[in-house]
Amino acid sequence: MKKLLLKYPVLFSISWALIIFALCATPGQYIPSISWLDLLSFDKLVHAFIFYVQCSALLMVRWRYQQVNYFKIVYLLISIIYGMMLEWMQANMFVNRSADWMDIAANSFGCLMGFWLFGRLQKLLLNH
Repeated sequence: MKKLLLKYPVLFSISWALIIFALCATPGQYIPSISWLDLLSFDKLVHAFIFYVQCSALLMVRWRYQQVNYFKIVYLLISIIYGMMLEWMQANMFVNRSADWMDIAANSFGCLMGFWLFGRLQKLLLNH
């Protein structure tokens, strides 16, 4: 499985997007509420992390196939728009879910961090 995902990173990216979708579509009553974690904004860290992985996965696709450099920006925008669309769906389509502007900000922050850190990693690997 690992070799398959490394050889075809687009499979990882699509799989991860589907996992995010499933998590966001889960009805609210099935999501555990842990009050002490709310104090640490654990929810926002989770949002940032899953979208960090999503954006990084899309960038791996670009790197694997050596696409034109400006596609990095396109993949960043795709990840951010995907996060916004999921929040809209939570507000309008999913059962017992609601949208949150701070979730959109956390999703976007995770995408930006994935974009920035992936660029740093790529420079590091290409310079050695």
